[in-house]
Amino acid sequence: MIPVRLRDFIEDSDGWLYAVSAYDNDEKVGCVLRYVPDETGDRINPSGMRYKKYDFEDAYAFIERYKPQYSDLVQRVPIHDVLKVLKPEIEIPSIAQKHLRVKKLLDIFRLPEGTIGCTGSLLCGLENVTSDIDMVIYGRYWYIAQHLVRQGILEGQMAGLSPDMWRRVYEKRKPEIPYDQFVLHELRKWNRGQLDGTYFDILYTRSYDELKSAPTGRGAVIGKMKIEAKVTDASLSFDSPAVYEVEHESVSRVLSFTHTYSGQALEGEIIEACGICERHGNENWLVVGTTREARGQYIVSKTLLEDLA
Repeated sequence: MIPVRLRDFIEDSDGWLYAVSAYDNDEKVGCVLRYVPDETGDRINPSGMRYKKYDFEDAYAFIERYKPQYSDLVQRVPIHDVLKVLKPEIEIPSIAQKHLRVKKLLDIFRLPEGTIGCTGSLLCGLENVTSDIDMVIYGRYWYIAQHLVRQGILEGQMAGLSPDMWRRVYEKRKPEIPYDQFVLHELRKWNRGQLDGTYFDILYTRSYDELKSAPTGRGAVIGKMKIEAKVTDASLSFDSPAVYEVEHESVSRVLSFTHTYSGQALEGEIIEACGICERHGNENWLVVGTTREARGQYIVSKTLLEDLA
């Protein structure tokens, strides 16, 4: 059986569809509810069945009410309740046949089979005219795609985000940093853009041979902490959780479970991070995004802010 991994979707025994949001899925799949069959829903699959889409907060409330046994920091669906697994890298050819912009992105990236996919509503066959394109790139190929997004925007093959779109993203995320700092960090990530007027992003996911080393489980809580530290390895900074290996007297790595702070700093930069310190084995990890809202928790690159001051 191919492992269930981040960015896949699963369908449970009642036909509910969840976005997989974790790597440790051997016994229970870590995920977030997205679509539920509903006769009044405005999403329609190719078979004509209607679904209702659930945003983050509503999904948690709905699960708590109807399937509290799945409730956790993310929803946890037992493997025996999983009816189907939808994999972005497997479904991408059929998605591209139906959607010209997805095919255009595939033609731009030209990555090997199995290293690129499409997730979200397009994977589920529940897209509408306003749907974004969520491309998934696996392992080291993500950095090739990132370079091509940068090149495509600079050369006019695709467009960056408008100021209005950046404001919408900021208000949706509600980060704990000012708007101008948020945009400064985002602009150099080169992980999103617009193609023929449609918003798209490229999402990092580990290749199958990298799954065993993904961080799993919670550690013993030491307490809230704010640190300054030098980033020694940012190669997994676009993963979920984002991982920053750091040089610090008591913390060995900083993790972010909120997408806002993925790719937030480069190797060699000094970061300021505020989160909850946990003990993992003989190491202390600073975890950002220990609650859904991540209030009071953040990561910024002090190096970037000082360079642009």
